[in-house]
Amino acid sequence: MAKVCLSDISKKFGDKEVLKNINLEIKDGEFCVLVGASGCGKSTLLRLIAGLETPSEGSIFIGDDLVNNVHPKDRNIAMVFQNYALYPHLSVFDNIALGLKVRNVAKCEIQRRVKRATEILKLEEYINSKPKELSGGQRQRVALARAIVREPKVFLMDEPLSNLDAKLRNEMRSEIKKLHTKLKTTFIYVTHDQVEALTMGDKICVLNGGNIQQFDNARNIYNHPKNIFVASFMGQNPMNIIEAVVKDGFLIFGNITLKVDTLPFVPIEDGKIYIGVRPENIVDTTNPMYPFNTIKFSSKITFEENLGSYKNVYFKIGGSEFCSIISSRIPKLENIDFSINPSNIKFFDYETKNLIEQPTEFNTFDLEH
Repeated sequence: MAKVCLSDISKKFGDKEVLKNINLEIKDGEFCVLVGASGCGKSTLLRLIAGLETPSEGSIFIGDDLVNNVHPKDRNIAMVFQNYALYPHLSVFDNIALGLKVRNVAKCEIQRRVKRATEILKLEEYINSKPKELSGGQRQRVALARAIVREPKVFLMDEPLSNLDAKLRNEMRSEIKKLHTKLKTTFIYVTHDQVEALTMGDKICVLNGGNIQQFDNARNIYNHPKNIFVASFMGQNPMNIIEAVVKDGFLIFGNITLKVDTLPFVPIEDGKIYIGVRPENIVDTTNPMYPFNTIKFSSKITFEENLGSYKNVYFKIGGSEFCSIISSRIPKLENIDFSINPSNIKFFDYETKNLIEQPTEFNTFDLEH
């Protein structure tokens, strides 16, 4: 096992700078998720750690070793790719063992390592099967087993679940977390899926435009987003964000006007500001918290998405579209009365778009929402 440290890392492809002054320390045995939209630099960052790309500037350490000029095969890492990369003509055993055979590992040691990996990932009955005989989830487990037998210091995973259907993704998410718990090895995992990041990572590194926006645990990423980008990107439903103004003792956003002295916290006396509220914190009249929330309003529903036990309903506050999560048992209505607890409102600086921390107790989050 080993920690991974990136110091002042930048990467350019021609004139395009895809990573900008990245500083990141992933602790020994930690499960770190790199998350962001396509083109944010997360896969490039993983390839730099693997040695498949060379940094334009900066230093990469695995353990105490500077590895900038170390060949990928000598970095003692194992990488799991999105497309499995299995040899179709080889059996499961031979696919798992191939890397060890190339390194001239003794046959008895190969047998031991393959046996352990297939037991961990429940592949024993498929040991003589070819990849074409396996499901997508089973093929991905073979790819994981091939990484396990390397007994690396660090596991690198580049969107390994993106080719699977929703049910298999959920199953494999659990398998990978269980694998990390058993192996206690450093995992670095790339995904564009926010829910995947929140449910899997000990630490989450949110990237945008080649920069780290926030590096923290899931609870803080969700409840204390560092800026508007993180707030609106992380979560199955993004945070609702709207421009507001504080004027003459009132907070005004859209068609809602609130007296500042009735709110627990407003960070400015006069001027523009952004406010944000999570969809699950905008509740309808069937919610037990509705009567106790002091901000109440009615909105016309523009459309709704039924997701089984709950549904997303969309409406306008002023010219901005908002989303709320309500029970799917509520019939389709043209207008719904909502309420918000003012302590659940987040404030963001108008110029920097950074979070202004509130001196209040923060709510926990529910990943089902």
